[in-house]
Amino acid sequence: MRAVEAVLFAATAPLSVDEIAAHVGPDVDVRAALARLAADYAGRGIGPVERGGRWHFQTAADLAHLLRRDREEPRRLSRAAVETLAIIAYQEPVSRAEIEAVRGVQISKGTLDVLMEAGWVRPAGRREGPGRPLLYATTPGFLAHFGLGSRRDLPGIDDLRAAGLLDPVDLALAGAMPGEDELESGDESD
Repeated sequence: MRAVEAVLFAATAPLSVDEIAAHVGPDVDVRAALARLAADYAGRGIGPVERGGRWHFQTAADLAHLLRRDREEPRRLSRAAVETLAIIAYQEPVSRAEIEAVRGVQISKGTLDVLMEAGWVRPAGRREGPGRPLLYATTPGFLAHFGLGSRRDLPGIDDLRAAGLLDPVDLALAGAMPGEDELESGDESD
């Protein structure tokens, strides 16, 4: 357990269980050691945290205000960047053309560059098909920044509606759209 703690503490970036195991050797049960460390650090000022399948030490949330003396100016994302990030997060892997189809407008290369510089988006290969378009996906850094364990933790439509984050126009359009069962049965008498 001490070896796992030392590796995790000295790491410059979050580590997966396999990466930790590569440092401490095969005779250490890394998962058990991480569980014991999490229990030992419960209620303390720092503790091991797992985000997106990777582990790192993190300051306790209730003490974060003590460390905010030297504040960086928050990076303000444009509306296009926020929309693009949301599309990638919910539909990854996704191509530029697919992002543009959802948004209804072309995206500038700079928008994707900003998201990649932030460490939230990465190239994720190429789609098999005409032109072999480049695909984009989110990164573990995206999950860590937004406090998500996995993409499954992204809010659903009901969560967004409850938080008041959906535009009333979007809600009206969603209510006016026929449901899947209405589309399947269809009125063939026309």
